[in-house]
Amino acid sequence: MKTSSPGPHRRRSDAQLNRERILDAGREVMADRGAEASMAEVARRADVGMATLYRNFPGRRELLEALFTNEVDELCRAVQAPSGTPVDALFTWLRLFAAFHHNKHPIALELLRHTTASDSVFGDSRERVLAAGRPLLLAAQQAREIRTDLTLDQVLDLTLAIVTIPGERDYVEPIFQASLDGLRTPPAESSAK
Repeated sequence: MKTSSPGPHRRRSDAQLNRERILDAGREVMADRGAEASMAEVARRADVGMATLYRNFPGRRELLEALFTNEVDELCRAVQAPSGTPVDALFTWLRLFAAFHHNKHPIALELLRHTTASDSVFGDSRERVLAAGRPLLLAAQQAREIRTDLTLDQVLDLTLAIVTIPGERDYVEPIFQASLDGLRTPPAESSAK
């Protein structure tokens, strides 16, 4: 009896599935263990062998870069389906940006141990996030729902300043909401439409 080997399409989908499982496991391990996360733990949680792990990610840095890039990709894709008013879409995305910072922070800190802040993975990511979010800010500004004297860089820096405040979510959330409210066009300006 002749056994057939899996075709190239099957091998590609298995390889893609393994890569996705490794990334999911890597995200979990980084969230749970931070700097103590090991490649062996990632392989174990992904239910793949070390050879499969290293075939996909030759080292820790490559895995960290892929995890960081995936987080950026998700944030950039989130602008493609805005809902509600322009200000609603912007605020929803800013909340995603805040969550993105919280999720990526352990990954970014660990990645910095293997590279520097000037590495292209960081600069390229910031530019991609800015390019994705600018249309949301512009739409809200054109609708006169958001102040026009702020750039997206400033809005994101404000968001980062708030989400890095130490404390529980119940403590930080009202501060974040106050900052969002402060982005709104003052009533006298918005009524001059």
